[in-house]
Amino acid sequence: MTSNKIELAFTRYLSPDGRLLGPLPEWADDFNLLTRLYRQMVLTRLFDQKAVALQRTGRIGTYAPTLGQEAIGVAIGSLMQPQDVLIPYYRDTAVQLMRGVRMEEILLYWGGDERGSDYAEPAVAQDFPLCVPIATQALHACGVASAFKIRGEHRVAVTTCGDGATSKGDFLEALNVAGAWQLPVVFVINNNQWAISVPRRIQCGAPTLAQKAIGAGFHGEQVDGNDILAVYDRMGVAIERARQGKGPVLLECLSYRLGDHTTADDATRYRSAEEVKQAWQEEPIKRLQSFMAGQGVWDEGREQALIGECQALVQQSVDNFEAAGTQAPASVMDHVYAKWPAVLADQREDFLERVARREGGQGHE
Repeated sequence: MTSNKIELAFTRYLSPDGRLLGPLPEWADDFNLLTRLYRQMVLTRLFDQKAVALQRTGRIGTYAPTLGQEAIGVAIGSLMQPQDVLIPYYRDTAVQLMRGVRMEEILLYWGGDERGSDYAEPAVAQDFPLCVPIATQALHACGVASAFKIRGEHRVAVTTCGDGATSKGDFLEALNVAGAWQLPVVFVINNNQWAISVPRRIQCGAPTLAQKAIGAGFHGEQVDGNDILAVYDRMGVAIERARQGKGPVLLECLSYRLGDHTTADDATRYRSAEEVKQAWQEEPIKRLQSFMAGQGVWDEGREQALIGECQALVQQSVDNFEAAGTQAPASVMDHVYAKWPAVLADQREDFLERVARREGGQGHE
């Protein structure tokens, strides 16, 4: 009789209260690195809080918070090289900030402004904008990785998604082509336990999401997404494996969405307060802070100084965002097609005429 049980690696170095569970990798002795990772997680959370506040006051549109999931994005962004390409999904604020996307650009994006995807930093010029359709970015990543392989370039495509996206055909098709062609792509699943109101436990019958890689013929593993030491370690291995031409990797990061799915959601309608309270005991920022404090390299004075520094940076980004002014109305069409189709020329002209009449004060449409 054969067994269908699949054993997958699961990595965790820190307990929820920041205690060591075993030997650390050698790089973890670099407390300057740990401090930089911690700083970026704090900055991401403070920016996230400000973005939610801006949405609540009508200054940006619907926003997808990253609360409780900062370790995943910060680890990814820390390890990608400038020549790599990020193909993100809508909950990737932390990665974007690490890659060099400016906070005001992220606010412009969520404010519906096309300039939010026109990154000023040259190092991220080839990164893709946030993808809101579910799982389509996984196939885009395979296209990018295919180009790298055809050109013989030692570059890696990194794409992210939530647990719900792994149930989509686009995601499974992407795994299939990545495995068949042995592409230099890393798939990162932010398994935050909830695909809007659908819990992980009923959306997929597989014991893990990482094992979906096995059916596609490549390596998959799990990691504690609330332990940045674990995510950083395994993400580093995954990226290097892909860069060396050893094929794709799927990394399932187990985390928890502490906030709403987006600012248009009310998670209290489908999650219990007890569940969320328990999840707060395992969140990533407090975990790393407790570890560093226990090692004698962090204290309350450093914490308050860091918070003040990050708050100032966030406020400056808000000021820059609000000083950007309004985008030109025609820009809503400028980036839809490389060359505007003749069949739509009349619609474009009609739109521009309506804009001109409205701006000229000739009444309401």
